[in-house]
Amino acid sequence: MKADGNIFFTLALQFVIMSLLAMGGANAVVPEMHRLVVEINPWMTEREFADMFAISQAAPGPNVMLVTLIGYHIAGVSGALVTTLAMCGPTAVLAHFFGRVWDRFKDAPWRIAVQAGVVPVSVGLIAATAIVLTRASVHSWVALGITAATALITYQSRWNPLWPIGIAGLLGFANLV
Repeated sequence: MKADGNIFFTLALQFVIMSLLAMGGANAVVPEMHRLVVEINPWMTEREFADMFAISQAAPGPNVMLVTLIGYHIAGVSGALVTTLAMCGPTAVLAHFFGRVWDRFKDAPWRIAVQAGVVPVSVGLIAATAIVLTRASVHSWVALGITAATALITYQSRWNPLWPIGIAGLLGFANLV
């Protein structure tokens, strides 16, 4: 895909906004990333998005790698740099300045209330991510069953989540072959 300046501006603006809303990390705004790159601007398919998410989670490193993969897919190396800087830059600057002030009020009642209020918001955003990714990757009843069983086992057991997810990946691959 040939990238023009408008694509870079759109990517930068949208990912800066997402970075400021990403309570709980980049995974908290995956539904908005999906909406931007699959629904609003059809730069990729549902399957490509789900595959990029899987790659970003399986690879070592931060989960924000999804942002880099999206930028690369849309506009090559320049797109990867734009999306990564737009997603990481604003929050890094805010964390630098806000962190110093935040520590001064560690025992303040309003800080404790704010921290308690942000937890359910983060959990809700991560749950929305799970729903969007499930919809993007489940294309058959077998896949739905594998996904549901994996979620249930992961939630109810003390296993490292990588085991049920790895087994699910193998079952999904066997189902395709």
